[in-house]
Amino acid sequence: MAEMKPIKVFGIHGPNAGKVLLLCEELGLPYETEVIPLTDVKNPNYLAINPNGRLPAIQDPNTGLTLWESGAIIEYLTEKYDTDRKLSFEPGTNEAYHARQWLFFQTTGQGPYYGQAMWFIIYQPLPEARARYVKEVNRVTGVLEGHLAKQKPDADGNIWFLGGRLSYVDIAFFTWQHTAEPRIPDEEFNQGDYPHVKRWLDNMLARPSVQKIVKIQEAK
Repeated sequence: MAEMKPIKVFGIHGPNAGKVLLLCEELGLPYETEVIPLTDVKNPNYLAINPNGRLPAIQDPNTGLTLWESGAIIEYLTEKYDTDRKLSFEPGTNEAYHARQWLFFQTTGQGPYYGQAMWFIIYQPLPEARARYVKEVNRVTGVLEGHLAKQKPDADGNIWFLGGRLSYVDIAFFTWQHTAEPRIPDEEFNQGDYPHVKRWLDNMLARPSVQKIVKIQEAK
């Protein structure tokens, strides 16, 4: 079998790019990155890759595929390369369907609302809009808290979304949760209200792959 060529990941910064980088790290996939500043996402050269002008996108020279939307990229990389089911589950099983359910919730119910909360906290301080989206951050975190509270710890005492082990679902939810929480004042978001989410975040932050990607994002 020919040696696998590096997958090109467009974009380093932000939670959505972080998902893809973390997935590649955890799967041991070779990859290379191209920094795309947010000011350049509407540049014609990048729009030729992703007509929606958002990060990330990938180009896989092994298959000739260009793909954008982080959820679609996660599905592609796990279906194509996670043959050992390290981060995914056997197709047709209940866990596989539940994993997809949670991924869809992350891409439609977590990421967009958290992104709007960050916008109205950092860039456009409109009190009513801020209150609406911070309320959604609390609501969604409550959903995560309720689910994680029901999960049995693994042998090391860690809790995960599905199957008692790390999966792509944990990676998908982690980046936005980790990005949003520190930027919301304690009086609007009390981490102590969500002890199982905090425990899960600590599980993730202890992983070498997470520490590596956080450093990469902070450095570039």
